[in-house]
Amino acid sequence: MVAGGIGGSTGDILMHSLDTVKTRQQGAPTAIKYSTMSDAYATIFREEGFRRGLYSGVTPAFMGSLPGTVIFFGVYEFSKRNLIDAGCPENLAYLSGGFLADLFASVVYVPSEVLKTRLQLQGRYNNPYFKSGYNYRGTIDATRTIIRREGPAALFYGYKATIMRDLPFSALQFAFYEQFQKAAKSYRGSRDIGLPLELATAGFAGGLAGVITCPLDVVKTRIQTQVRTLPSSASKAATTPASNVRKESGPFATLQPSPPPPAPPPQRRSISTSSPSTTSPPKTGPLKFNTSSVFEGLKLLYRAEGIQGWFRGVGPRAVWTSVQSGTMLVLYQYLLKQLERWSEAQSEGNPL
Repeated sequence: MVAGGIGGSTGDILMHSLDTVKTRQQGAPTAIKYSTMSDAYATIFREEGFRRGLYSGVTPAFMGSLPGTVIFFGVYEFSKRNLIDAGCPENLAYLSGGFLADLFASVVYVPSEVLKTRLQLQGRYNNPYFKSGYNYRGTIDATRTIIRREGPAALFYGYKATIMRDLPFSALQFAFYEQFQKAAKSYRGSRDIGLPLELATAGFAGGLAGVITCPLDVVKTRIQTQVRTLPSSASKAATTPASNVRKESGPFATLQPSPPPPAPPPQRRSISTSSPSTTSPPKTGPLKFNTSSVFEGLKLLYRAEGIQGWFRGVGPRAVWTSVQSGTMLVLYQYLLKQLERWSEAQSEGNPL
């Protein structure tokens, strides 16, 4: 668990900038300046900088990554070993271990994923280069604002979409990794395959799993970056008696001492990337998601954008998952061996 937590969080933080590029491409599909990975990376860096642009959202990312990977590797190793000992076929044990591990870890990392994704899409505070539909000062302000305006459940918005992306990703990643490791060990005729093959097996496993699950990642990003309003805010405005109406300041609309208009139904809207305007909103722009269903989201994407819509940001996602997996799994294996040697040395030096 210690080795997995250090390896996983290190890989996530190192590749955070590419994850930001991927989020911009998926959340702003009509923005021409983010059309390619290199253009998006250069544009964000030039306009918004490294820390507040490419590394926006890194704080919640780390807060979810470290405990999430600790839980993940603990559950994965425990379930994999027990399934194999119980006579389960190895491939099925690897798939099931990755599936169960991500299911347990998701409780920790999904809220951090919501905060991370929104801050990545927003970029710097008061960002003049990209209009995301919200403007958070930082992680704490984002948490408070989301809870106040959208309710605590919003921190778990897209939970189903996230686990439907990550469960198959983790299962495929570790199934590919174990198989690639077996092939490499057979090729070298030794359990020690060397650093280049360690990086290659881990990188190919993560990259292949990342490409396969990219459509689910696009849907997850679109769902989590929607802005929603609490139904109670509209109903309170509608049911307030005219004689008791008073002016209020805050994030919600100001109430005036006049008969309230009919309450509009609760709305869900996607992030707007257009500049502020007093005219009617244009018909073009990012596809609006009025559903939290992954399968419905896949259908909407395909109808509006075709196969290309399913694979928005596939380039940075493939690179990110490859390098992140390589870093995480190689560090995990290295730290695991070092900790085992330290444990053996401690046992030999202890007469008990």
